[in-house]
Amino acid sequence: MTTAAGANGSRFSPGLALAALGVVYGDIGTSPLYAFAQAISASGDGGAGQAWIVTGVVSVIFWALILIVSLKYAILILRADNKGEGGIVALLAILGGSGRREGRRHVIFLIIGLVGAALLYGDGAITPAISVLSAIEGLEVATPSLVHIVVPLTVAILLVLFMVQRYGTGMIGRFFGPVMLAWFVLIGLLGAASIVQNPAILAALNPFVALHFLVTANPTVSFAILGAAFLAVTGGEAMYADMGHFGRNPIRVAWFTIALPALVLNYFGQGALLLGNPAAASNPFYNLVPDWLHFPVIIFATVATVIASQAIISGAFSLARQSIQLGLLPRLTIKQTDNREFGQIYVPLVNWLLCIATLGAVLGFGSSAALAGAYGVAVSLLMAITTLLAALVARHWGYNLFLVILVNGAFFVVDLIFVSANGVKLFEGGWYPLLLAIFVAMLMLTWRRGQILAEQARKHLRVEETTFFAAMKTQRPTRLPGTAAFLSSAAVGMPLSLSIFLRHTGAIPERVLLVTVQGAEIPRVKDRDRVTVTSLRPGFERIILRFGFMEEPDVLKGMRLAISQGLISGFDLAEISFYIGSETIIPSKRIAGMAFWREVLYAMLQRNAERSASYFRIPAPQVVQFGTEIEI
Repeated sequence: MTTAAGANGSRFSPGLALAALGVVYGDIGTSPLYAFAQAISASGDGGAGQAWIVTGVVSVIFWALILIVSLKYAILILRADNKGEGGIVALLAILGGSGRREGRRHVIFLIIGLVGAALLYGDGAITPAISVLSAIEGLEVATPSLVHIVVPLTVAILLVLFMVQRYGTGMIGRFFGPVMLAWFVLIGLLGAASIVQNPAILAALNPFVALHFLVTANPTVSFAILGAAFLAVTGGEAMYADMGHFGRNPIRVAWFTIALPALVLNYFGQGALLLGNPAAASNPFYNLVPDWLHFPVIIFATVATVIASQAIISGAFSLARQSIQLGLLPRLTIKQTDNREFGQIYVPLVNWLLCIATLGAVLGFGSSAALAGAYGVAVSLLMAITTLLAALVARHWGYNLFLVILVNGAFFVVDLIFVSANGVKLFEGGWYPLLLAIFVAMLMLTWRRGQILAEQARKHLRVEETTFFAAMKTQRPTRLPGTAAFLSSAAVGMPLSLSIFLRHTGAIPERVLLVTVQGAEIPRVKDRDRVTVTSLRPGFERIILRFGFMEEPDVLKGMRLAISQGLISGFDLAEISFYIGSETIIPSKRIAGMAFWREVLYAMLQRNAERSASYFRIPAPQVVQFGTEIEI
């Protein structure tokens, strides 16, 4: 499967590769803190003392990194971009999953994609919790008497992290790359030093060691180890999600030259340590560290896990904006924290909901070992969904069906094996991220369905153009001097706000602009395609503005572009009044739609959504709102 002419794939610079280390690989780069320890623990009592088990676990982790992260994500999935953008929403947009096409097949794509997007939020709640908690647990190795402060200190660090989001991370973000580079160098050196002392662990490079281990071990143990070993590849999905920020080449170079070698050295080093000292299994990562270096490494690990957590939080903000643009979430308050960096945004509601879910995970589970049961379930499902959607995109682009089934099908089978292995952890905590994902998916589906029902109701209230202009001829309303813009959710018919204006005033402005903002299923819309202006009658013009799902809808910016392109003229934007309908949704049991409780939920979401004027960046002094009740 190859790309559909991705925009960012060919660019490369060492700076971009360094930046990718800090943002893309923070999560997977801190997995050695807990992944190997959990895999060894899953082998049962005495597993750490048996060389074939230790070597087998290391081999399973190594080949998981090669198959899932290196081959599937770095080589295959990064080729499926939407104009340079990646992630589950980009795949959903390619397949037309925003709901603008209502065929059964597209609805299925939508549901699958929504579940994938929701799983990202489940993952986002667990990642900061397990990462920071595992770093602070190094205190238990250095000074066992400090075990009682691990959870409170973790909560304090995470709370501060969520509190500073409102100020943006642009400045400190510049240090993410160098810090993570130093982290990868450190863990690689720690692992290499251990390998030198016990090179027998290098037998794990042989794939047959992993296969033999999984086949000969007790099936229950094999499944448990696969589920635990999967923790080593969690974070690999960030490669695809962040492709639009850095491009595929910098992400690939950073992985194959820095991240992958360092991770392999560290996992092999932890295995080598256990071959010589099985007692180190309680925390093999920190037992790699010399005593004199323990506290500096704990501090360094904490910084690295905070960086990993920041990347997850920023990704949640970005996903929220994309989902809003595609009509999958209600309009939320989005604050730009850096005028120079479009990606630097803050979404207050998402931030605090994620904070509550993350702190709840820390307090509810209490240790990285307990959280390991909750971690991996959501990510393995997300990876399987990504593989499936990527296969559908490949077919959408016309690639050979046999080749798609052969390549994507093979990876999908691997994904399903890991999904099954993680499924046994469902009652150990895996229910937590799945519960969060189900909640988010339910909100998305309810919002989307509610939008469809509301638009159907508007159609019955909205006056057709021919009917409206025919009525004007007979009624001859007074024409008021000046220009007024009426916002409309549809590109046909007359806006409800215009009909209400005419009914209450008996007049119509001398010049009327009917403005519709549409979300495009591509990341960014080129200026030449952004504005369409159609003259309906003398004094009536319809303006359609298009914005991609990675853009901020800005009505005035779009209209300035129309003026500069000569599509409209003859008025001062600063003097225009914008008339907007303020809708109140009335749930009704007598109208066939969706379950009444979902209609009530949609009405609540609609009431709390950000005002249209604010969301579309229209200055408040130029806005006039008309109230309308819509029954669904």
